[in-house]
Amino acid sequence: MRDHVLQLIDAAAPGTGLDSERDMAAALGVSRPTVRAALQELVDSGHLVRHQGRGTFTNPRKIDQALTGDPATGLAAPSAEGVWTSQVVSFKTSAAGASRATRFGLSANELILRVIRVRVVEEEPMAIERIDVPAALVPGLRPADMESGNFYHLLRDRHGIAVSEAVQTMEPTVANPEQAELLDVDVYAPLLLIERTTKDSAGRVVEFAQSVYRGDRYRITTRLRLDDASG
Repeated sequence: MRDHVLQLIDAAAPGTGLDSERDMAAALGVSRPTVRAALQELVDSGHLVRHQGRGTFTNPRKIDQALTGDPATGLAAPSAEGVWTSQVVSFKTSAAGASRATRFGLSANELILRVIRVRVVEEEPMAIERIDVPAALVPGLRPADMESGNFYHLLRDRHGIAVSEAVQTMEPTVANPEQAELLDVDVYAPLLLIERTTKDSAGRVVEFAQSVYRGDRYRITTRLRLDDASG
């Protein structure tokens, strides 16, 4: 039974819905509990995904983010695959406070704009992104401005801010209940936590972003140059 479903998966496009357990059992001449057990095993192994009330589907393809360049001098980060849009969840300005003031080199009472948005690609939520930026750098910025397009292009074209470098960390985490609801995943589903501090060409910190990406749909591919010192 498992091998038969694996053949269906291999022949199907990513995200394809499977027949119902009843139909599969009838077609193969086996019991529904046998079908259910085989499907559950493949869900557990990551070959299939279940959506409550919708059915069982082959795993959708992963959205790839390439990092290229020389790790010694810095990696370039071209845009990830697909057409990305955003749903703004929160758009608020508040005093920097001690921690953010230190990060941005501001006084504690200067204002920071915090934008929280859900990033969507191929009609599915892919990430939750929280962006902090000094409010004085982005006068007139509105929630609608954050729903489409490239944020760094917006900084450059509208506000004259050319980003030039960033320090980024990545580590695994799991979804809490709020994140699970926004991303349409289970609580404790695997996520990739990415934190990035971005500077402009003048050396100012212009952005701090903390994002969580779905572990089942997003991956990062890095091309490395190796030499005799590599290992």
